[in-house]
Amino acid sequence: MDFLQPPTWAEALAAKAEHPGAVPIAGGTDVMVELNFGRRRPEALLDLTRVGELAAWSVEGPAIRLGAGVTYSRIINELGLALPGLAMASRTVGSPQVRNRGTVGGNLGTASPAGDCHPALLAAEAEVEVASVRGTRRIRITDFYVGVKRNALAADELIAAIWITPPSGPQQFSKIGTRNAMAISVCSFGLALHPDRRVVGTGIGSAAPTPRVAAAAGRFLADALDEAGLWESRAELPRSLAAEFGERVKAAASPIDDVRGTAAYRLHSLAIMARPAQAAGLRWSRSRCRRRPSRCRQRDSSGAVRPAMPRRRGKRQRR
Repeated sequence: MDFLQPPTWAEALAAKAEHPGAVPIAGGTDVMVELNFGRRRPEALLDLTRVGELAAWSVEGPAIRLGAGVTYSRIINELGLALPGLAMASRTVGSPQVRNRGTVGGNLGTASPAGDCHPALLAAEAEVEVASVRGTRRIRITDFYVGVKRNALAADELIAAIWITPPSGPQQFSKIGTRNAMAISVCSFGLALHPDRRVVGTGIGSAAPTPRVAAAAGRFLADALDEAGLWESRAELPRSLAAEFGERVKAAASPIDDVRGTAAYRLHSLAIMARPAQAAGLRWSRSRCRRRPSRCRQRDSSGAVRPAMPRRRGKRQRR
């Protein structure tokens, strides 16, 4: 097995073009497990850790361009206010050591249905920027997953970045695992409200062959919020509306029985997690998390303007 370690993005793309079978590696939290268990034996490993631009993120107009090599820990610490749904998902990934190494780009490259970041990216309607020596293109997140652990990348392409326009409303992520930490999800769900466009974004994980959206459920909730005048209101969602939304999310899934859980359990769990009025933290988000990221800006180490980090709260501090 060859080991390739290009120092620049241009050289990385050239190496991928010359070795289409080379497997990219950044944090290695998925690739190394497969190698250790003998599940994969690629012709080459393409180490991207020296490509500095992959580990950078920036604000580009209304959107955030998140480099494929930005780690989960940095998303939590640097983008928790601007992208709370993705930050919530990042907190559920493995251990602190895994979060310090693992990346969203790696999560996308693996394209596992159980990947923790997929529901949050789907709900936020993200786009994936991919590149090769032939040029650069952007893929809608809903078109990125094409099969079980298969993505839309061509053989000579690498993931460069993820583009996310922070939703103008609250976001939420929920995950059920066989234990509270260090566990692959049994199922997961992401939700993002976009009041400026009257859109409800959804994302389902580990309950279908690929991560997917609950499109019909999202349209149902968006219409219901519009009819009830709740888009700009801080009132709680009616329980009946929340329950119906949960049932429609459940109908969008197609899970299987496996060692981590049954299909019936996954469906029941999705219906519970998808109830926005009862999801942990969302009720608080609707009433208090009203600031747009563009109003809370700081500058990162490169001098670029970025959304401010959320304030840390002590355990005994009153709200």
